[in-house]
Amino acid sequence: MSGQGAGKRPDTPVALVTGASGGLGQALAVELDALGCRVAVHYRRAAEHAEAVRAKLTHDAVVVGADVGSWEATREMYRRVEESLGPIDVVVNNGAIRRDALMAMQSPDDWHEVIRTNLLGTFHTSRVALPHMLRQRWGRIVNVVSPSGLIATAGQTAYSASKAGVIGMTRTLAAECGRRGVTVNAVSPGFMITGMTQGLPERITEDMARKAPVPRFVTVQEVARSVSLFLDQDCMTGQVVSIDSGVSVM
Repeated sequence: MSGQGAGKRPDTPVALVTGASGGLGQALAVELDALGCRVAVHYRRAAEHAEAVRAKLTHDAVVVGADVGSWEATREMYRRVEESLGPIDVVVNNGAIRRDALMAMQSPDDWHEVIRTNLLGTFHTSRVALPHMLRQRWGRIVNVVSPSGLIATAGQTAYSASKAGVIGMTRTLAAECGRRGVTVNAVSPGFMITGMTQGLPERITEDMARKAPVPRFVTVQEVARSVSLFLDQDCMTGQVVSIDSGVSVM
């Protein structure tokens, strides 16, 4: 992109958090609200949980349901957010699914659905918000990735491929948008007790925590606090910030 420098940060940015009905998404929405943002709380199925998140926010907020794997549904979601709060200045791509299985036994439909939701969904939400960000010369895209996008985990080819793809997209999009004041970064959380990990056997979660250099799980609040750094830093872009108890250095 051509152009020079960043524009002015909006006084009360509009922030979209995908997957905001879950544990990490809720923490991200609450943190952005505390930072002065008006938050669009996205959900795919858990409407009641999303409404409960909105009830915890102090600034203007809206709840929006959409399948971000669909371009048309994402465009319609953007329209509803814009009508209620204004154009989106900050996108936090937190929504994701897992369908774990060894590839030799995995359903192609499951593999496609993970890529569709996690990778295409991140493209759709970023793509729909970018024109406004580029015009105003200020915007923030934060992609929630995973150590699985950096290190091998048997049984997670689909999830790992989706998150590795988002990491590559983060870096390249940062190169495209930096001259227009739009930064694109990723945060890579370690193991957290959320809906994504609650189904794992206790012996596996205990083994995960014990093997980390910092032998405990990360809290969703610790991860959510990273968004203040991304909002404040104009020169930080294309980075993957790991908040993972050190598992990615092993």
